[in-house]
Amino acid sequence: MGILNVTPDSFSDGGELAGGPARALERGRAMVEAGAALLDVGGESTRPGAAPVSEAEERARVIPVIEALARELDVPVSVDTRKAGVARAALAAGARVVNDVSGLNHDPALADVVAEGGVGLVLMHMRGEPADMMGHARYHDVVAEVRDELGASVARARAAGVPDTAIVVDPGLGFAKTAEHNLIVIRRLAELEALGQPILVGPSRKSFLGRILDVPPAERVIGTAAACVAAYLAGARIFRVHDVAPVAQALKVAEAIVREAVPEPPRAGAAC
Repeated sequence: MGILNVTPDSFSDGGELAGGPARALERGRAMVEAGAALLDVGGESTRPGAAPVSEAEERARVIPVIEALARELDVPVSVDTRKAGVARAALAAGARVVNDVSGLNHDPALADVVAEGGVGLVLMHMRGEPADMMGHARYHDVVAEVRDELGASVARARAAGVPDTAIVVDPGLGFAKTAEHNLIVIRRLAELEALGQPILVGPSRKSFLGRILDVPPAERVIGTAAACVAAYLAGARIFRVHDVAPVAQALKVAEAIVREAVPEPPRAGAAC
């Protein structure tokens, strides 16, 4: 899942895609060529301490980009939003997945929009709001509590009529979790399989990698790939990242090791 943030203030890539859909379309096309099977468009930063954005502003940021991507590229487009109104407009523009970082806790009407649209739904774990979520990073057993709270989100989606086949869960690395919590979640990710839904992870360029590597966000590509491989080995199957090519390569190798199967070479005579 390639990340396309059309925001001025995201922690890693804020402002890079400002100025209309053309730059986002160019970035999205490059991501697809590098191996992205899904593109996730976000118009509101949810980094720790981020201020909320109005629904009108969020729609203005994401809808032209979603329309361009859906028209020009042959991969599903996801909208990263907590708001039912934005989701409804995004689905009308061509989005096929809603990625809700609040796990349906911010706007309960979002579940009805997804059910009515017959589209996919990513339910992420978070406590509180982006502005105060790190104050909620207190757990007795972080994995058990994340599993139970995500289970409640899944139940809300089902109650609204969203089928199990449309639901993906995301433990929310970095959202109301310390660096140590993130490492525990990745190591014990297999425990989330009890929810019965596919698992998505989003470690891309996040601060816990910076804590380990002591490098700024743009230099956390190798760390992101390592975290994705660890999550893959623990059961994750969808990976939300900024740097598609290196992560796709790392995951391809990990998959080959697990399956003990080398893919056919891309051209005759490839011996290396």
